[in-house]
Amino acid sequence: MAKGAKGLKTLIRLSKFNVDEKRRTLTALQAREDQILDAIRRAEALLVHEQQAAAADPGGVGFAFPAFFKAWTAQREQLQQSLSAVRGEIEVARDELAEAFREQKTYEVTKEQRDKREREELDRKEQAFLDEVGQNTHLRRKAEDEV
Repeated sequence: MAKGAKGLKTLIRLSKFNVDEKRRTLTALQAREDQILDAIRRAEALLVHEQQAAAADPGGVGFAFPAFFKAWTAQREQLQQSLSAVRGEIEVARDELAEAFREQKTYEVTKEQRDKREREELDRKEQAFLDEVGQNTHLRRKAEDEV
């Protein structure tokens, strides 16, 4: 095996590791996005519940609803900001994964081309050897026939 082929194998292995790392990062960010979306859904459900409770008891629970709503609005804003930030990170992670994958494919295609050239060169040498053996055999038989 040529020294360059060994180097390409190493590059491919490192590139695959890099792609796997980028995938894990992207998966973690997507899980974080799901957590934030779940927190938003829970907060919205809590708001509906509190609105119903405030409407049912305007003097008791309804009295505290404005303070709850203010806190809920702040929490929702924080969750929306977190969601936007995570989605930005996801976009960057997707771009990085795509670039890492392109790099890996470049190495793999280069290795395949190099392997193909090596096979063709080996086949050419083998065919030249067989041609020479055939030619020598033919010349020997011809010489034997003349004697």
